[in-house]
Amino acid sequence: MRHRTEMSDDPITAILRLAEIESVMSGGFTAGGDWAVRFPPPDKLKFFAVARGHCVLRIDGESTDIRLAEGDVVLLAAPRGFVLASDADLPARDAHDFEWRGPERLVSINDGMDTLQIGGHVRVHPAYEPMLAAALPSWLHIGAGAPEAEAMRWLIDRMVRESRDDLPGAGLAQAQLAHLLFVQILRTQMASGDVLPPGWLRAVADPRLGPVLRQIHADPGRHWRLEELARVAAMSRTVFAAHFRRVAGTAPLAYLTEWRMRLACQLLHRGAVPVATLASNLGYGSESAFSHAFKRVVGVSPARYAAAA
Repeated sequence: MRHRTEMSDDPITAILRLAEIESVMSGGFTAGGDWAVRFPPPDKLKFFAVARGHCVLRIDGESTDIRLAEGDVVLLAAPRGFVLASDADLPARDAHDFEWRGPERLVSINDGMDTLQIGGHVRVHPAYEPMLAAALPSWLHIGAGAPEAEAMRWLIDRMVRESRDDLPGAGLAQAQLAHLLFVQILRTQMASGDVLPPGWLRAVADPRLGPVLRQIHADPGRHWRLEELARVAAMSRTVFAAHFRRVAGTAPLAYLTEWRMRLACQLLHRGAVPVATLASNLGYGSESAFSHAFKRVVGVSPARYAAAA
């Protein structure tokens, strides 16, 4: 049986489902007075929100600081160190100097309560991590005044309550709330009109290409032709190919191949499907044709990838 996602899945849902996204609230801190804390470059997508008060964010490599107010949310997609502070010019203490303690997993800085910041990270299946990171800017700042921020504000408040009150099932609830916050961040960025880097997220937001991605993700094993995909977009073949490359950063059929290989990596990692079956399900006429495409995209043969996984 061919590998399919649900036809009702929009591209965001399909990608987040297949990428096995796991969002986790990892902790936070309260602070008062003068303070500054340096955090190391994250090895995952990192998000944090100001639940109370305000602070300044300084990201390595950026020329200007970012002032964060209550309700603001930041997503850091690049592996860059950063400082959160009342004044970013103050000498910063290293985040590892603090001991995370208690059920709330909150650090107290200067025994103050003026600012409350919570943070978390997003784990992604290795086959999809480059795709997700490449589609996002190095960092996103979503202000509390954004039209979509009301939902994020509720999620932030609820995450704080779950942590503060140590309610039954708080860990699971926090993980689900963090996941919803990440989805809301993606929605807000898509709706903001800001220019996204070429990639699948920008293609999803494109009114012509969104339906095309839905079709590709719903039936990746189909023998798609460029003319068919162009018809879905209601564009001529030539215009469609140029528009897709400009928005998605790759050619339409190359995107299809890359998507197939991500699905293959995921299934090989699980050890669930023989290579011959996988080749047939993903639209290849022979195991050798599939293996050649897999090695070209992934860099190793399916057998070697499966053994390493």
